[in-house]
Amino acid sequence: MKMKSKITSFIMCLMTIFMIAIVVFLAIIIYNEFIGNNIVNEVQEFVSNITISGTQSNSNAQIPEIVELEKNETEINENISESNKANFYYYNQLDDYSKIIYNAIIENKENMKLGNYVIDLGTQFSQLLSEPNGEQLLGQYYQAAIESYKYDNPDVFYIEFSKLCLNIETTTRGFKKTYKTFINSGNNQNYLTNEFPSKERIDSAINEVDKIRAYFIQNKQSDIYENIKLIHNYLVESIEYDQSISEPDIYDIYGALINKKSVCEGYAKAFKYLMDSVDISCVIVTGEATNSDGKTESHAWNYVKLNGSWYAIDCTWDDPILIGTGFLTNSTKYEYFLKGENEFNENHIPNGQFTENGKIFQFPTLSQNNY
Repeated sequence: MKMKSKITSFIMCLMTIFMIAIVVFLAIIIYNEFIGNNIVNEVQEFVSNITISGTQSNSNAQIPEIVELEKNETEINENISESNKANFYYYNQLDDYSKIIYNAIIENKENMKLGNYVIDLGTQFSQLLSEPNGEQLLGQYYQAAIESYKYDNPDVFYIEFSKLCLNIETTTRGFKKTYKTFINSGNNQNYLTNEFPSKERIDSAINEVDKIRAYFIQNKQSDIYENIKLIHNYLVESIEYDQSISEPDIYDIYGALINKKSVCEGYAKAFKYLMDSVDISCVIVTGEATNSDGKTESHAWNYVKLNGSWYAIDCTWDDPILIGTGFLTNSTKYEYFLKGENEFNENHIPNGQFTENGKIFQFPTLSQNNY
């Protein structure tokens, strides 16, 4: 009888421990869900209390002044902080011809909201175009400029870069040829995306995403790690991965931040956009990744600089597709957060190319170990 009593007590003890473990586990999950929803709700409340003009209503929230850097070559190379140099990470890898094109797009950023504005590059490429393979080389320089601009500037979500065309106008006088180059929409009606067909719609959309950016500017912490974590958590908790690949704007920041539906490129662009807003060095990285099912496919993620070293963050994979009302545990939410090369590159392979046969860019060198 004594032996049976001891066995019964032992079983009861195990059951008690098991029940306590379940309660603790559920408490952790609920707490994590509360923290995640809290940041989403805070941002939503902040945004809802800001009018289009930037004034407040029933709130002390104000949009901080957002100063856009004038991206000319002198400032990029001499007069901007190290954190802002990452905003031009791919620009700094361009040759002089590509930089001319990149800078022309920057200078005409506002004009390009019209969708049919022609950027006149003049005769700057005449010497290059007079060479036997000059036109082919200029095409390569142009493509590199477009790719670097696109991934340095995720805020320009309203231009369909594939609709931009580089045109060469040749004038012959005697034995002398002059080449005038310009960028326009070619045979397309305009080079704007279908979702943003006018300047008025573009400005309204920019205002929407700027309100979200304003939250993180106003609530910027002195601790860089905390800022990275806050923005990472916001994206993971607020965005739904679009499995249909059919929703509008899923490849840009508007889809990620406003529609709250995106694919990996949208996650990566939104993360850089918000990192830029709090002056943290961040770049978009592309390559291939192999998921838990063993499937390898094209993918995009980010590298971010913290305490002098670069670490990888994959917001998309930290936001797994959950069935029903599932919860994200910390082990899931931070599985690809601030990782070093040794672990991250087990299933992420950067390739340095944004498009097939495009320029091979150099990505930052990751820390060997996790943060």
